[in-house]
Amino acid sequence: MRLKRVGLYAITVLFLLFLFLYPLDAYVSKPGGAYDLSPIVEVEGGDMDDVGTFSLMTISIGKATPFSYVASQFSDRMKILPIAKVRREGEDDKEYNIRQKKLMSDSQFNAITVAFSKVGIPVDVTYDGVFVVRVLKDGAADGNLEVGDKIRAIDGTQLQEPGQFAALISTKGKDDKVMISVEREAELVDLEITLSEIPSPNAEGRIGLGIEFQEDRELTTNPKVDIHTAEIGGPSAGLMFTLEIMNQLMDEDLTKGYNIAGTGEMLADGTVGRIGGADFKVIAADREGVEIFFAPDDDLPDEVREANPGIMTNYEEAVKKAEKIGTKMKIVPVRTVDDALDYLKDLPSK
Repeated sequence: MRLKRVGLYAITVLFLLFLFLYPLDAYVSKPGGAYDLSPIVEVEGGDMDDVGTFSLMTISIGKATPFSYVASQFSDRMKILPIAKVRREGEDDKEYNIRQKKLMSDSQFNAITVAFSKVGIPVDVTYDGVFVVRVLKDGAADGNLEVGDKIRAIDGTQLQEPGQFAALISTKGKDDKVMISVEREAELVDLEITLSEIPSPNAEGRIGLGIEFQEDRELTTNPKVDIHTAEIGGPSAGLMFTLEIMNQLMDEDLTKGYNIAGTGEMLADGTVGRIGGADFKVIAADREGVEIFFAPDDDLPDEVREANPGIMTNYEEAVKKAEKIGTKMKIVPVRTVDDALDYLKDLPSK
């Protein structure tokens, strides 16, 4: 009898471990938190005596388990996401994290340049090599280059201007060997790679390294700006970064004394781009006592709506969730940073 009880106990423990810990081939997202940007964004000599706050919002994404998968079917505060909605095909944990950090870095770059432009302070942008975004399976670079590498030179020629990398590679043919100098984890590495056809249906037999890349830029400002985001990734804090940087660059308090949060990618021209998880960010913002929430009012053409029945703009998602949870928080639609600034300009001081 005692052995039987021990056996049942062991089976129960194993079942619970399976239920709560076994990773499924999917992800679960949940509301995250609100982070006051004043200690995260640091403008050298900036104005820090503002009464209100600008906050960035996050969502929590992790591997689904049997328990969270079932629980999500009965909760409007959990959502199951297929892997294809989170990761690219063949992307591992390291590559995913690097991509998220890169998206965050790019959002900060745009936030700083837009903020400085709005207050009339020039910035200095210089070319900073080629960032490897993706390495195609079975391409020439597969097993040689890694996501996150920064290409600095081709056959000893330093990359110093936009378009130079593509121009140098285009002079090569199939089976040509090229020496690639890359910066990897703060060290310079030289790799010899034999070029081959790019393994992509859109490449049409072109010869190359078989990578997706982005020409990088380095930004210098006066005053200096540092943004400390730790483990937060993705581009969705761009709008709020822009507003916080402007708030520290200016003497006036843009917040007018309110606790303000929001979401949206900041594009180079000041447009606020669509992001994921706007509904869950509304839940988190309400929980943290946010009074005003900026949501991207992204343009969804009729053909997009027809092809994706039920699709909503971020603003529509945010309003729907706000109504459902009964929050008193004001949801404000924005298409550009100027929309947010205009709203704040007309906002009476608290």
